[in-house]
Amino acid sequence: MNSLKLPAWMSGSNSKVVAAPILIIMMLAMMVLPLPAMALDMLFTFNIALSIIVLLTALYTVKPLDFMVFPTVLLVSTMLRLSLNVASTRVVLTEGHNGPDAAGKVIEAFGHFLIGGNYTVGIVVFIILTIINFTVVTKGAGRIAEVGARFALDAMPGKQMAIDADLNAGLIGEQDARLRRTQVAQEAEFYGAMDGASKYVRGDAIAGIIITVINVVGGLIVGMIQHDMAFSNAIENYTLLAIGDGLVAQIPSLIISTAAGIVVSRVASEQDIGGQLVGQLFAKPQVLYIAAAIIGGMGVIPGMPHVAFLFLAAVLAGAAYMITQRMKNAPEVEAEIAAPAAAPEVEEATWQDIVQVDTLGLEVGYRLIPLVDKAQSGELLRRIKGIRKKFAQEVGFLSPPVHIRDNLELKPSAYRITLKGVEVGSGEAHAGQYLAINPGMVTGQLPGVITSDPAFGLPATWIDAGMREQAQGMGYTVVDAGTVVATHLNHLITTHAAELLGRQEVQALLDHLTRETPKLVEDLVPKLITLSTLQKVLQNLLIEGVHIRDMHTIIETLTETAVYTQDVNELTAQVRVALGRAIVQQLFPSTNELSVMTLDNRLERLLTQALQASGPEGAGIEPGLADTIAAQAEAATRHQEQMGLTPVLLVPAQLRTLLARFLRRALPQLKVLSHAEVPDTKTIRVTSLVGGQT
Repeated sequence: MNSLKLPAWMSGSNSKVVAAPILIIMMLAMMVLPLPAMALDMLFTFNIALSIIVLLTALYTVKPLDFMVFPTVLLVSTMLRLSLNVASTRVVLTEGHNGPDAAGKVIEAFGHFLIGGNYTVGIVVFIILTIINFTVVTKGAGRIAEVGARFALDAMPGKQMAIDADLNAGLIGEQDARLRRTQVAQEAEFYGAMDGASKYVRGDAIAGIIITVINVVGGLIVGMIQHDMAFSNAIENYTLLAIGDGLVAQIPSLIISTAAGIVVSRVASEQDIGGQLVGQLFAKPQVLYIAAAIIGGMGVIPGMPHVAFLFLAAVLAGAAYMITQRMKNAPEVEAEIAAPAAAPEVEEATWQDIVQVDTLGLEVGYRLIPLVDKAQSGELLRRIKGIRKKFAQEVGFLSPPVHIRDNLELKPSAYRITLKGVEVGSGEAHAGQYLAINPGMVTGQLPGVITSDPAFGLPATWIDAGMREQAQGMGYTVVDAGTVVATHLNHLITTHAAELLGRQEVQALLDHLTRETPKLVEDLVPKLITLSTLQKVLQNLLIEGVHIRDMHTIIETLTETAVYTQDVNELTAQVRVALGRAIVQQLFPSTNELSVMTLDNRLERLLTQALQASGPEGAGIEPGLADTIAAQAEAATRHQEQMGLTPVLLVPAQLRTLLARFLRRALPQLKVLSHAEVPDTKTIRVTSLVGGQT
């Protein structure tokens, strides 16, 4: 017997696709088709249950984007209430003369519950509920959503810049950057949609009042004219039905409006609303003691309800006492855990007591420990892995691992970066705060601790988390504490790349290359040059910022050159010529015109003669001439940077090594190229001369 097979559009995951259209069609049908009283009871109950589910979901939502469908839920729930109002109005007007249960048990029960035998009180209470929903909850939530949408749109450029900065620094990958850009766009769309959806809820509150008035007036007309009811009977039946109908619609509307206010008014945190309330409202026992004293004092005033006030004062004082005791016991427990074991007997010193110096080290104060603690999901650990990966892909070798440890001698929020045990960089990072960096085009100042970016020295300000979006909207690049440390570490690793390339790293690089081209490596090391010589050549390249990714070209060039020279400077010069295209591409990306500085002809002749007289080290340059070259090179470099150009000095090949070594310390940003390193396809444009006044 063949089994029944469902159509493709009704099976599995496709059933979710058709759920929304079916729901919308059913709601529109309720406005046209008559519904029995039993169906109205079921639908009103479902409406109340839906509003409670939405409220609880909003309370347990950590971030607004976790409930991204909320604007649509607002619209659908509003349409559902309006459809039920239309369907119930039809039943009230057509069957209301039969008694208060004509429109179902739910409307009758809510009507009796609210009116309680007094129709005037019932009407007043219903109007108050509607006013609260319309003028307080819904209007406030709509205003917050409107402001949130405006700030989210203003902050989008700053957030995009922060994402691009993290991507360029290697802290995140392309996929993570794409995901964060999507989240930024979704956040702006969410607040905009909430702003629009709140208008539906306000309109629903107005419609509820109008529909209730229509039910009362229309019921009186229908009951007295068509069914010959007495005025007292008609007003009793139709008022109860109208108030019950309005109440059963307004209570879910009030609940969902409250949920909307909770979603848009909460500040981003890793806790839900319940955790934030308990953790922040009842965290200080002093506050509870003062509140207990005030409530107790009011309780002893004659005429006050003594039992209620004194009981609540006792509860508050007891809660404050319990919190105080818990805070006192916490240090004792920590001291017991941290108490050192009994000191063992001192043993003789051995070679095992010698601890090797870490090549790369990161030491942090105790407030920064959560950033590097694996048990606390330290974000900085993941970013350091990304830094090493990006460094290996760009520079061409794998840097040593970063050894992280805490240092109680540092300030609580301080850190320092060491290279072979020596400090090469330090700074402060405040966990839980953000560093707003001024890229030079901000629109205002921010309150906070004024400082500078530890990596590049840009002016910056430490701000609270609540000001992050405002700072991004003003043009600041806003990064968290972990990103500050990671960016500083990445900058120092790149700057000291030559010192990180030891013999072990060179050997690992050759082993990696041997797996692909074993013959190429065998012909060079150790047949023609030693591992030490190769290391010095690679370090010379890294000192001047030349990447060594193209090891094939480097090995081939050294194999050809090492036959007639073993001089490291000459080998480096030949490798630079072979890598000329890559070097120029690195300095002048996406352009065929090279805007460079050059030497004056007279200075060029003087330096050439000095080099020939003193040898390749250039020790014979006259001190006065050296000062003049340094001053004019600094001025030309500054002029080049002001024009937005990369400072590059183009010199003859025989002078390149001399000038590069001489200018490196005073002008590390200045790159020195030789004519032989520039490809023939590039056009040279001279922007300034160095030594024109010598």
